[in-house]
Amino acid sequence: MSEQQKETTIFQLADKFIALANELSAEEQDIAKVGTALRFAAARFNAFEAALKSADLKAEKTNALEWFTKEYKDMLNDNLDDHIDNPPSAQQEPAKDDAVQVFNG
Repeated sequence: MSEQQKETTIFQLADKFIALANELSAEEQDIAKVGTALRFAAARFNAFEAALKSADLKAEKTNALEWFTKEYKDMLNDNLDDHIDNPPSAQQEPAKDDAVQVFNG
């Protein structure tokens, strides 16, 4: 097996985070709470990543915000399109909370 084949892909890593999020959602019975925690964790870790990569984070903060925001928006857009094309099977009624209601149209 080559070194390249041994490397974990970003998709394999993401699947591990999703598996943990699914576990926590089952425990908490609150997908919105888990989603918010996951976004907070991503923001916290991305800020740490930016701090490690930056020579002057204060001067580069705006660029970092723009870069991470564009990356997230592109990834979210792709995944929303995927769920539009392949809706998850509804095993229960959709969650009702203030954060999601704005999307109910």
